[in-house]
Amino acid sequence: MYSTPKRNFKLNWVSALASFVLVAVIGTVIFIFQAKTHDQYFKTRDFNIFIVFTLTLVMILNYYILEFLFNYNSKKQIRRIKKILPDNFILDHEPDLSLKEFGERVTLMSTQNDFEMDMMKEMENFRKEYVGNVSHELKTPLFSIQGYVSTLLDGGVEDLNIRDKYLQRIDSSVERLLNIVKDLDMINRFEAGQIELNLISFDINELVEEVFDLLDLEANRHLMKLELQSTQKKLLVHADKNKISQVFTNLVSNAIKYANREGARIIVTTKEEAKFISITVEDNGMGIKPENLTRIFERFYRVEASRNRKDGGSGLGLAIVKHILEAHHQNITVESAYLSGTKFKFRLEKSSL
Repeated sequence: MYSTPKRNFKLNWVSALASFVLVAVIGTVIFIFQAKTHDQYFKTRDFNIFIVFTLTLVMILNYYILEFLFNYNSKKQIRRIKKILPDNFILDHEPDLSLKEFGERVTLMSTQNDFEMDMMKEMENFRKEYVGNVSHELKTPLFSIQGYVSTLLDGGVEDLNIRDKYLQRIDSSVERLLNIVKDLDMINRFEAGQIELNLISFDINELVEEVFDLLDLEANRHLMKLELQSTQKKLLVHADKNKISQVFTNLVSNAIKYANREGARIIVTTKEEAKFISITVEDNGMGIKPENLTRIFERFYRVEASRNRKDGGSGLGLAIVKHILEAHHQNITVESAYLSGTKFKFRLEKSSL
């Protein structure tokens, strides 16, 4: 909906110039006439005053007549164009909309329409990419299940070794499907505002140690060292403990999967600030290429797709991290140098206890 401010008098320089030219022409004719005539009356002071007054009146009248004609034709053209424009483009209480204002409004509407079209194209591209990613992620474990089941139905069930191995693989594929669905459901609920946080006070250092214990076996398998560095032995934060545990689990697990080098380390640093606890999760792994850095929090985006799928990841881990921290009204940032490592930074509100 458009609104028009209170109209003030504005001089139309086109009408004013036209009126001045007309008066100048008439004045020139009178001046020539005075120079040629021998009648002294036309050269008196009273006559000159009369001429000046008359020319001034003519200029004023001519200005308003031209304004009337311009406005009349402008409104006529606006009424014709209005038929093809939206109903709310010109409101009933705007009968005096000028052609210039009308043109400015058309330009504004055109700009807005271009922006909306660009947004719709971006959303359509995002929708296509999202649907393609979801179908691809679901297709991989489903085809695996289908292949194993077909083998078992074709007689493989009689061989106990094949049966047990394929049933185990089917179980793994089903588990991966469930993880994808659960992660998608969690993100959708976060975006819809349907997840309420259970905010409590807890020791962030203790939580990090619990996550380390949970992922210790996986870290040892990749020959990685997990380390906590803190300014204090105990740092209390006010947050949802389960959700923050998932943040650390996703970040540390990601770092383990992408370490890909000997002597890899993951260091979690906690530091007390005035009102917050600053947290850093840093590794000396392979790092992330600059062209991938801006997209790592997108759903299903993988820096190394084949490696993540092989490890059973859903491609939603960092997207979930981002949504959990946003639910806590915090942001997460990432710094990375390819072949040198990656550092994630975020903050949590410090507990007042």
